[in-house]
Amino acid sequence: MKNLIIRKARAGDETEVLKLVKEALEPYGLELNPMEEDLDITDIPKYYMENHGDFEVIEFKGNIIGSYGIYKIDSETCELRKMYLNKNFQGMGLGNIMIENSLKIARTLGYSKIILQTNSLLYKATKLYKKYGFEEIQEEVCERCDLAMVREIA
Repeated sequence: MKNLIIRKARAGDETEVLKLVKEALEPYGLELNPMEEDLDITDIPKYYMENHGDFEVIEFKGNIIGSYGIYKIDSETCELRKMYLNKNFQGMGLGNIMIENSLKIARTLGYSKIILQTNSLLYKATKLYKKYGFEEIQEEVCERCDLAMVREIA
């Protein structure tokens, strides 16, 4: 798609990413919580790049319309976090690109397993994760989430 740029997040993107997450959650009655489960996007370089992870954003005409991050859990396991896409850009295949890029980044960083937490209300995302081989697991999740998933990284 013309005018779309996928790039590494940089310091200063936090405000726009927080806004994106807030707007993506609101229609489902879910709330942004920058003191708890969204603390990691208040300082993206600290929680991602400086912690053996990565965070990318998708820009359209200078505005951030998508995000996803790879967050270190331990030496073998990472977590796919903050995968959100503006509702006006859903259904265009960007979710596939985001997941494929995330898996590629996780593999490059040397992880063998990727986990994620989501809410079952976000049914489009859950369907996408399952398409890419993520399986539901019984694991403790953050307050906003009710579902944990895992996938081995080949």
